[in-house]
Amino acid sequence: MAVNRSTVVHALGELAADGLVESAVGRGTVVANSTWNLLAGTRQPDWGRYVSSGAYRPNLSLIRRINEAEPDPSLIRLGTGELSPELLPSTRIAELLAGSVSGPLSLGYPEPKGSYPLREALSSYLQRKGISASPSSILIVSGALQGLQLISLGLLRPGSVILAENPTYLNSVHVFQSAGMELRTVPMDGDGIRPDAVGRLMRQHGASLLYTNPTYRNPTGGMMTLKRRESLMQACAEARLPVVEDDAYGDLWLDEPPPSPLKSLDSQGLVLHMGSMSKSLGPGLRIGWIAGPEPVIERLADIKMQTDYGSSTLSQHAVAEWLATGCHEEHLSFLRGKLRERRGIALEALEASFSDLADWTMPRGGFYIWLRLRKPLDMGRLFETALQAGVLLNPGSIYDREDRQHLRLSYSFASLSQLREGLAVLSSLIRSLTAP
Repeated sequence: MAVNRSTVVHALGELAADGLVESAVGRGTVVANSTWNLLAGTRQPDWGRYVSSGAYRPNLSLIRRINEAEPDPSLIRLGTGELSPELLPSTRIAELLAGSVSGPLSLGYPEPKGSYPLREALSSYLQRKGISASPSSILIVSGALQGLQLISLGLLRPGSVILAENPTYLNSVHVFQSAGMELRTVPMDGDGIRPDAVGRLMRQHGASLLYTNPTYRNPTGGMMTLKRRESLMQACAEARLPVVEDDAYGDLWLDEPPPSPLKSLDSQGLVLHMGSMSKSLGPGLRIGWIAGPEPVIERLADIKMQTDYGSSTLSQHAVAEWLATGCHEEHLSFLRGKLRERRGIALEALEASFSDLADWTMPRGGFYIWLRLRKPLDMGRLFETALQAGVLLNPGSIYDREDRQHLRLSYSFASLSQLREGLAVLSSLIRSLTAP
């Protein structure tokens, strides 16, 4: 290919100016000996500045430590909020996909609100909970966490105030905080959120919505009574305060079914009801949903399409088949039996090793026991000491920054023998750390 001489001369001049070539009489123009050093020494962008400038707030350092440690198979995971692999119906899901009943699997983009067969199955599922939600008023999301993110992006302005229980799961994730929202604590008692405080706090702080996890709450395992739910819904209706109801654990009752969801008591379209398959079927499926007024669902569906163009069609198909064929109720019955057994072992181990160290109440469902140590501890030190001893914990400070007396214990992941061993090791460590 012909190149104009002046172009070559100009290019060589640019290379010489950058120190990449050098010219000498009798040798012509050659690559400089320092070329590789120059290339290696090229300054990189200041990525540290970019990393620190991102809008999304970094995870708590303690949560990052937990996330890094969880893949280690040698650890006894006493705080993990998910089901043990032995409790997940992986084989049955694979068999279901291999012999699909309701129709062929589509690998194309889903509808904005998600797979219609799945939304139809969820509509029937929610009806059994007393919630009337048509398929058009349900949005499929990639887990409840994405539901919260869509709500923060689509319904709230930066600076909005969110009322929430304390301790709360929201303190362990930065979905609202990263969107510029502010969390405010709502007073509580043994029955749940105090309704008399809702209107006052809304007026005082200009609150935009109330977030609540009323059934087997994360992290305490507590449950709001039916009477309190009715009073709370009345207070929110009078204040015209929207409610986000996180019902991730509602199916996991162990002794008797819980009170009706808040959404079932909602006659004014106040409640956005969030559910998930992560706690009962499998966190890797990444399938959750939001049920609410259609204009809200359409707004959130539009944002979801802008951010990820829909949740996995394979996961949606699997869950739709799972619900439509009646497998879910059978699996929940199996799961409740296993969780009852695990809860019993955990309570026995606590009675044996912690009766003089801590207080707790028996959870009626869900995964968690909220252990209150009688003496405050440096939770960071306890976490690191336990980790060195092979036990992974979830300190209460994750859910309430000022907490120095609680641990969220989970009986859903560790094996029965690990529950016994891990709690015995933990009690010994606490005794050594609190010894005079």
